[in-house]
Amino acid sequence: MAKEDEKKESGEWKEFFWNPRTHELLGRTASSWGLILLFYVVFYTFLAGMFCLTMYVMLLTLDDYKPTWQDRLATPGMMIRPKGDALEIIYNVKETERWDRYVEALDNFLAPYNNSNQVDNNDACIPDKYFIQEDSGEVRNNPKRSCQFNRTILGDCSGLMDRTYGYQDGKPCVLIKLNRVIGMLPGKEGQSPYVTCGAKKYKEVNEWKEDSDSIGEIEYFPPNGTFNLMYYPYYGKKAQVNYSQPLVAVKFLNISMNTDVNVECKINSNTITQFSERDKFAGRVSFKLRINKM
Repeated sequence: MAKEDEKKESGEWKEFFWNPRTHELLGRTASSWGLILLFYVVFYTFLAGMFCLTMYVMLLTLDDYKPTWQDRLATPGMMIRPKGDALEIIYNVKETERWDRYVEALDNFLAPYNNSNQVDNNDACIPDKYFIQEDSGEVRNNPKRSCQFNRTILGDCSGLMDRTYGYQDGKPCVLIKLNRVIGMLPGKEGQSPYVTCGAKKYKEVNEWKEDSDSIGEIEYFPPNGTFNLMYYPYYGKKAQVNYSQPLVAVKFLNISMNTDVNVECKINSNTITQFSERDKFAGRVSFKLRINKM
């Protein structure tokens, strides 16, 4: 009896898979399977067509040179070079291999700013004035020209007079740059934005402290730490191929040795007045300096 039941079940399963009497495969005839396949082919072809059409229409709204929608922060971000690990610059002046990596990073970063490159690729612009290059209606004024930022502007931090950027003598240089924002005008009434650096406040055992006694004297290059207006506005990487981002060099002349010094640099401008508490790089950058000499 059990064997007969097993044979019956086996026969039913085989008949479901392929029924020779009705010529059905998995319960459907060839015409039924054909209609289902045709439906899904048409359905997914329609979906693919809708997707392609949507992408095509969206691409028509995009500009190759400027974002159609630009949801930028009110304050541009800031960053330093060399960055070091976790924005920390720590070295011993007596151990060449410890500070030489910072020197090499600065050499590589400043290579495009060599005077010969700047003279060949960029223009000598009028300082303290925006370098506006407007399009003529639908006719684009591209590629747009860029202003020279010669490496010699950085003075003692250019790496030309002092190959070690002061690191060998315990007087390190740190370069500061603003993030590129298309169309940003960072100053008005002829006043260029400028950088100021000082001791950063930090909390230690429920008490706020700062290293104002340890940071020592600071020197800025260019003078007053300005980002000159002639380098703005920025028109984008594709429109302004040879754009040289302006820099400010900060040189720490007599920073305390063998101690952690927390530094904060921020941008000052008559058009940039708000600093986000959520974004620690918006208009400012904090880093730690420790120079050992023992």
